[in-house]
Amino acid sequence: MTSWTSEELAKIGSAEELDIASRLPDGALLPFVTIWVVRADDDLFVRSVKGRSGTWFRRALAAGEGRIRSGGIERDVAFEEAGAEVHAPVIAAYHEKYDRYGPSIVGTVVSAESVTTTLRLVPR
Repeated sequence: MTSWTSEELAKIGSAEELDIASRLPDGALLPFVTIWVVRADDDLFVRSVKGRSGTWFRRALAAGEGRIRSGGIERDVAFEEAGAEVHAPVIAAYHEKYDRYGPSIVGTVVSAESVTTTLRLVPR
């Protein structure tokens, strides 16, 4: 299994946003969508502000893999649904990184609905 390098974790984890695209069965990528990303320990996580009905989220789940670009890094990844054990650290990471936008904005990624969409980005 491939893991993130220290440089990748630092650059992507500190980047304001991340572009994410799901891969089609033929290998082609769907268009990139810009979302927020957080780092918790040595993992990177994303969530859907529209919950499980979010288009990019549904496509990511169906595909299981895709590509990200952020912080000058572009990498193929697998999308892995994260378990409840990471919910608290990921919520804390979203608050630490994005609270400056105010509760109505950051609330979209720490709500009970969005917590169920926590995806770990696993490098390939």
